Amino acid sequence: MVEPGDREVAGQRLGIPESLGVSTLEPGQRPPTTPPGRQVSIRVQLLDDVTEVFDISQRAPAKALFDLVCVHLNLAERDYFGLQYQNPRRMMVWLDLLKPTLKQIRRPKNTILRFVVKFFPPDHTQLLEELTRYLFALQIKHDLACGRLTCNDTSAALLVSHIVQSEIGDFDEVQSFQHLLHNKYMPNQDALMDKITEYHHKHVGQTPAESDYQLLEIARRLEMYGVRLHPAKDREGTKLSLAVSHIGLLVFQGHTKINAFNWSKVRKLSFKRKRFLIKLRPDLNQSAYQDTLEFVMASRDCCKIFWKICVEYHAFFRLFEEPKPKAKAVLFTRGSSFRFSGRTQKQVFDYVKDSEFQKKAFPFGPGQSSNGHQPSPINAHSSPLSSPLFTDAGYVRTDDEDEVRRKKCPTDKAYFIAKELLTTERTFQKDLAVITVWFQAVLGKEDILPDSVRTLINTNYDPVYQLHQAFLKEVEQRLQQWEGRSNAHIKGDYQRVGDVMLKNIQGLKQLTSLLQRHGEVLVELERSCRASQRLQELCREFEQQKVCYLSLNMFLLRPLHRLLHYKLILERLCKHYPPTHQDFRDSRAALADISEMVLQLQGTMMKMENIQKLLELKKDLTGIQDLAIPGREFIRLGCLSKLSGKGLQQRMFFLFSDSLVYTSRGMTADNQFKVHGQLPLYGMTIRESEDEWGVPHSFTLFGQRQSVVVAASCVSEMVKWMEDIRMAVVLVEQSNRPSADLLSTSVEAESEEELSASRSSLERQSAQRGNTTVHVCWHRNTSVSMVDFSVAVENQLSGNLLRKFKNSNGWQKLWVVFTNFSLFFYKSHQDDYPLASLPLLGYSLTVPAETENIQKDYVFKLHFKSHVYYFRSESQYTFQRSVPLATCCVVFGCVVTSSLMYYFRSEPASVFSRVVLSCLQWCCLQWCCLVVLSCCLQ
Repeated sequence: MVEPGDREVAGQRLGIPESLGVSTLEPGQRPPTTPPGRQVSIRVQLLDDVTEVFDISQRAPAKALFDLVCVHLNLAERDYFGLQYQNPRRMMVWLDLLKPTLKQIRRPKNTILRFVVKFFPPDHTQLLEELTRYLFALQIKHDLACGRLTCNDTSAALLVSHIVQSEIGDFDEVQSFQHLLHNKYMPNQDALMDKITEYHHKHVGQTPAESDYQLLEIARRLEMYGVRLHPAKDREGTKLSLAVSHIGLLVFQGHTKINAFNWSKVRKLSFKRKRFLIKLRPDLNQSAYQDTLEFVMASRDCCKIFWKICVEYHAFFRLFEEPKPKAKAVLFTRGSSFRFSGRTQKQVFDYVKDSEFQKKAFPFGPGQSSNGHQPSPINAHSSPLSSPLFTDAGYVRTDDEDEVRRKKCPTDKAYFIAKELLTTERTFQKDLAVITVWFQAVLGKEDILPDSVRTLINTNYDPVYQLHQAFLKEVEQRLQQWEGRSNAHIKGDYQRVGDVMLKNIQGLKQLTSLLQRHGEVLVELERSCRASQRLQELCREFEQQKVCYLSLNMFLLRPLHRLLHYKLILERLCKHYPPTHQDFRDSRAALADISEMVLQLQGTMMKMENIQKLLELKKDLTGIQDLAIPGREFIRLGCLSKLSGKGLQQRMFFLFSDSLVYTSRGMTADNQFKVHGQLPLYGMTIRESEDEWGVPHSFTLFGQRQSVVVAASCVSEMVKWMEDIRMAVVLVEQSNRPSADLLSTSVEAESEEELSASRSSLERQSAQRGNTTVHVCWHRNTSVSMVDFSVAVENQLSGNLLRKFKNSNGWQKLWVVFTNFSLFFYKSHQDDYPLASLPLLGYSLTVPAETENIQKDYVFKLHFKSHVYYFRSESQYTFQRSVPLATCCVVFGCVVTSSLMYYFRSEPASVFSRVVLSCLQWCCLQWCCLVVLSCCLQ
């Protein structure tokens, strides 16, 4: 335990040693350039009360000083902060970053600037970096200590208890009491000592990062959170205070909010001498409408200071990009030329996500916090959208050592189709081993799996695994003979693969009854996990192993999906062969057998895919119950912006066959999404509302209990959502079945007592679900439908690709698996687990332009904003297979609307509906492939 006198200052947690000379710059980052001229020293007090000295040029704009401070802190989300100082009239004002520092601070030697939070977002989960959240926590600590953040005794004691937990660690009666005696965190702290220690006792095991999270979670719900009061009077002379927030303008009497004017209601803000004017938009619902509100402040300077911060708050939270400067008047000027300078909140959010900064923890000591715990699980892993394989560090170059060998290989298309069978079979064999070898080994350590489920897994998967082991050996031997690496003198009889496939599929037909029970294994394993907490933890731990690169449930359905792959391969083979070819008869017979099996198992496959998806979504959501119930089907998930009094807020929406659920991304150890509300589809109507609200790509959902306005990222996303919702509404009304309640509790409103008693937002669970499709959609601001999942399942690729970075010269050979909207990278096909992955959702796929100087054949380019990767195929066939499939995944999705596909999925599983569904999906995919391929090859 740390004695009060030995407590490390907060700056050490930020990793800012004073005299070691350690740079806090990221790799490739450079300190801001300073204009030439005489240097002047400026003192800046940071949020941890440490004062730093920065040297700037006399002519340098204030932004140069601000950048030096942010670089010193290694702060990416810098635009939430500002520099504040006291002017000669003893008023606290913000440093204007566009003007020179010394034109604002006349006596720099006698002035100390304060680096503080300037813009308070409504939800601290919008802050992406732990460092930013830590600085916000320090600001809350300051506001509480000076009496600016007023609240009831319960909230105040709870806030202080989290601050103490962050500073000294777990509760110790003597140490905690001594610490509170030596440190004052609030004005009436002595009267609340017992309550503070009572709450502190409940925080055992909580890390500093978790304490910061809880501190911000409580503070953001308080009425005075982020409020800076500016004294004023109304027309009657009543003493009031004005404030500004992300919502709009606030009016206080004392510390009680008596009125609020949302930004959407405000038409213009201005001031004239001591009068501050608010012009409102007409409100047709109010008979006594007042066009202009007038408040009197102490002086013109007070009016101007408040007006400036209002302009900046409005721009930061409401605009998409920094406003452009006004053109200078030739002769006369009217009004102020002041404007907001810096990035808006949306630009900051996009910048941090695009830059994919490593989320670093900030422990007190090397590798540990003061209470002996490891860094926070929230940020213990790097961004789910970045990986070490996609950096130049450790880059492995390779020459074209395979060029000669490729030229000697057969050029017949049938050979490349057979090679695709081999490469995908190797991946399938590895996937089967995840269940039959790796998972079984984990279960063998503890006897917690019911014997019935263990027998079900062994009986239904082991025979399939053994059959495919033998099949893989036959395919490998046939390809060796085909390439001339074995029995090179034998030709003709071995340059085919249909006979090997026919033999394997006939063996698979004998196992049809086992394949039909794979869905039963999925359901029984889930039921056993619900009954046994330890088994549930064991499955989660297994999913964290590198070998389990997908969810465990997806591996359970792999044998059913492999049938679809065989069917597609045989269709291409039969289409390529003329009827007179020696391999045509065996290939056609194998295609007939596999088509019969697919038709027979299609109903089971569709049902299990839906259950598997619902079970996966259940892991990604918190505050929801009974998601996987009979009759409910998943339709679409993705990002939409929800319009509320706080403005546009990014939300994750989940569309099911009976309801629409919206969530926000929480800061739990599992990176789960917290459910905020549910909209039953029964009786819902929908209409476009861009003209009504002035928000691009927006539409309104009118439910029986509430209405919601949402906005998509683009027109195509809006069309997809509206079509899917409309079709789902039609189907739920035809079924005349009311929606079941998905919410486990009231998730929108929580009392402060509940916050003190519950730590559900930071439950300690070992799983890190930061790379699921849901999280990728959140980061890339896109959506995915069940139809997209089905198409992705049917079309998977494996094989060698050469990869090159944008600014590198050599090519690196990798074994690549394309599945589940992602590329997984291995050193070779013999590796048990991938080195890295690249989620493709949101990426664009093109062929390189001549100006990019690639000068190689069969190269395609993947790019998302500033991230660019080149991939080179070994043959024209592989290129033609890779480009269209990846393009369908990353760009087009599905041409046939998801709602139409959903209609067929919702009907009884008749032979007709299954055939039509299969045909629609396949025809859609072929159409995409032909269009994109023709464009790429031109």
